[in-house]
Amino acid sequence: MLLKTFGWSFAVTAGGLALAGVLWGWKGLAIVGILSILEISLSFDNAVINAGILRKMNAFWQKIFLTVGILIAVFGMRLVFPVVIVAITAKLGPIEAVNLAINDKEKYEHLVTGAHPAIAAFGGMFLLMIFLDFIFEERDIRWLGWLEKPLSKLGKLDTFSAVIALAVLLVTATTVATDVAHGGGDKSATVLLSGVAGLMTYLIVNGISGFFEDKLEEDEDEEDGEGGADGEDEADEKKPAENGGGRGSSGATVVGLAGKAAFFMFLYLEVIDASFSFDGVIGAFAITNDIFEMALGLGIGAMYIRSLTVYLVRQGTLDDYVYLEHGAHYAIGALAVILLATIKFEINELITGSVGIALIGASYWSSVIRNRREGHGGGAGSEEKTEVTSGV
Repeated sequence: MLLKTFGWSFAVTAGGLALAGVLWGWKGLAIVGILSILEISLSFDNAVINAGILRKMNAFWQKIFLTVGILIAVFGMRLVFPVVIVAITAKLGPIEAVNLAINDKEKYEHLVTGAHPAIAAFGGMFLLMIFLDFIFEERDIRWLGWLEKPLSKLGKLDTFSAVIALAVLLVTATTVATDVAHGGGDKSATVLLSGVAGLMTYLIVNGISGFFEDKLEEDEDEEDGEGGADGEDEADEKKPAENGGGRGSSGATVVGLAGKAAFFMFLYLEVIDASFSFDGVIGAFAITNDIFEMALGLGIGAMYIRSLTVYLVRQGTLDDYVYLEHGAHYAIGALAVILLATIKFEINELITGSVGIALIGASYWSSVIRNRREGHGGGAGSEEKTEVTSGV
């Protein structure tokens, strides 16, 4: 199972490190290795979030995520995206931007880091919306019940998440964005515009995917109603036994989303991955300003995140350790705040990665304690409908 899931990651690692050694020697090999570890540490929570979404999709779209998705993640976000940012901010043509990235690395680094306020505002708002929608949602299983229970009541107000996110954006634009470090000056307008764009992107992609997901559920409910008792029995027989033949917490069937619903869910996944990659791309400049070393190192790390996502889905880890998704969403909230803070302040990537790992580790341990208390190895979250809290 482990080799089957991580086989491609191991192969890409071996090939990537060998290529780095041939092209840039021992120094290049070390840089690529460090960048890979940086990407994995920064995006570990991304794998948990991705797994929670990917398990809703059918086998075909899971394969699309692993093939087309990895191409977008590695080449799109780690190689093409920084060049596009330079082209837009410096008002250069695509060829000029590529030439700058290859032949004038210092200026290229300066232009990419100069675009950081806009990148951080966009990614920070998108991730913040993911966190807020999760924390304000009414759910049967709660990790930090003392916090999540009152917040879920506030979440009954429509658009409450968007209002809070806009308030955070206004505070950010009028405080940290007014005097950006390294001679950036006042970036309030840039931060406001980019933050609103991030918020709109989330609302559009998440809204469309949610619409098709709900429509698919309604169609299946209608078919079940028309089929009667015999139809229901037949449908139950077709559902995977390992999932209990039921529905996930989102209401999507365990058979998996397909068609338009899966397509927009796939887009949602890619935007999430893009938002997570922002801090990795910017942070990589502290190690190297060579675009190819950066793409290779971050690409290897991205492969492991994809493999880890699939591993979590196939093992049913999120069902066995029910607080993992909570910890990952809290890590997303922390990353969103950190991204917005980095508009003005320098925050070491080690801190960013450590916060995420610590929160996921705490949620994992709470899940283990809960499983021991309940007297099972996991999976009870899909069987019981009563409210459960960790007692933390």
